[in-house]
Amino acid sequence: MTNKLDISVIIPAKDEEQSIPELGAWIDRVMKAKGYSYEIIFIDDGSSDRTWEAMVALNASNPSVKAIRFNRNFGKSAALHTGFRAAQGEVVITMDADLQDSPDEIPALYTMIRDDGYHLVSGWKKKRHDPISKTLPSWFFNAVTRRISGIRLHDFNCGLKAYRRTVVKSISVYGEMHRYIPVMAKWAGFTRIGEKIVEHRERKYGSSKFGFERFLRGFLDLLTITFVGRFARRPMHFFGTWGIISFLVGFFFTAKILWDKLDSVYLSKIPLKREVTQQPIFYLALAAVIIGVQLFLTGFIAELIARQSISKKEYLIIDRVGID
Repeated sequence: MTNKLDISVIIPAKDEEQSIPELGAWIDRVMKAKGYSYEIIFIDDGSSDRTWEAMVALNASNPSVKAIRFNRNFGKSAALHTGFRAAQGEVVITMDADLQDSPDEIPALYTMIRDDGYHLVSGWKKKRHDPISKTLPSWFFNAVTRRISGIRLHDFNCGLKAYRRTVVKSISVYGEMHRYIPVMAKWAGFTRIGEKIVEHRERKYGSSKFGFERFLRGFLDLLTITFVGRFARRPMHFFGTWGIISFLVGFFFTAKILWDKLDSVYLSKIPLKREVTQQPIFYLALAAVIIGVQLFLTGFIAELIARQSISKKEYLIIDRVGID
């Protein structure tokens, strides 16, 4: 059985051939200075330059460097998910490959996980070297996420994070959910979530890979993860509740329609101004009853699905070095 390492550093990368050698050497210096046993797991997320060749060269000179190559660009969440599955360290550190995250932060993050008892520690880039077109939307996103999740973090999307090994082995990251890993960890029961102010360095090579569309996807992902976190194991509580409410509203309108019809025929004998099928309330009642039944059945089916084991998604890997 493979002995567990002190630290696994997981680094997703796309078109970062200039940064990879410098970043690998920097992490190696930090680890050796502190005497940590470690591994660096690079994930080549469908690069079109010589990023993969740079990773292979690092592995040739340092066996602690490992690399996984995707056949195409699957995104940061896919890269992190794959890295989490491969990680062997007791503490898992994630960071970006663009040299904007400093490896000098690793020892303090490691100590917060190992000695201070945190399940997850997120970096906070308090002073950022980004244009306002990125900082302002990011501030807004973080504020909304804090409000919805109840987690007091300033920077959910910071790539520099530290995790206890059990956390990364207990969650699945997919879609664009990497920015909401703290939320997923909380819903999985890992509630000791901390924060550390970290250095944010100016980009040295290349350009940012993220566009404005990620903010729209981020909102949709936040709604998804909030719903899944609260109702994944009990979907009937959500669909069933709204189904019953809708059904009761429809039933109430139906009862009123029937009462008015009976009253006009047998009691007051005053004819209705309009036939039942000509009244808008008839169609509202019919729609509410149908929707109520559909929501209830949806909750029932979702409850059956939730009881089945959900397989973790795997991504097509076309090459790897240093990993069995």
